[in-house]
Amino acid sequence: MKKAVMIIAHEMFRDEEYSEPKAILEKAGIKVITASSTLGLAKGKLGMLAQVDMTIKDINPAELDAVIFVGGPGSYGYHEDQEAHRIAKETISAGKILGGICAASGTLAFAGVLKNKKATSFPGVSEILKSHGAHYTAKGVEVDGNIITADGPESAAKFGEEIVKALK
Repeated sequence: MKKAVMIIAHEMFRDEEYSEPKAILEKAGIKVITASSTLGLAKGKLGMLAQVDMTIKDINPAELDAVIFVGGPGSYGYHEDQEAHRIAKETISAGKILGGICAASGTLAFAGVLKNKKATSFPGVSEILKSHGAHYTAKGVEVDGNIITADGPESAAKFGEEIVKALK
């Protein structure tokens, strides 16, 4: 069984950017693990509660098939987080799928893994992507090799579908 981890902020993750891709992955038979900075119940911007299975410091990308960073206002906390950067770099080094949706694409940019890659994000972090060497496309969903990025909640389902396609 394929395994994916979805990394959410403990407070203020974007509900549908987590719930829609998660449902699509699970429907495709992929085991989804939820990770955050702290264990317990995480709370989304719109009030969704999500049980956190593990902390980000315990993530080993070599044991996973995909690592997905979920957006929302709380995701800015991962932009300059060294653990988040380690996870993104190790995911790419291991040849696994790396995803980022909305503002979370900024974490991938800060980690240095979007250099010379086509990527998209919430428009508010587009300059972060560009300043870290990404080719910002402003598309709903962008796939470049093993990296899949999306612009926000309206693209959450397509984002999930592209991750499933990449894992097949």
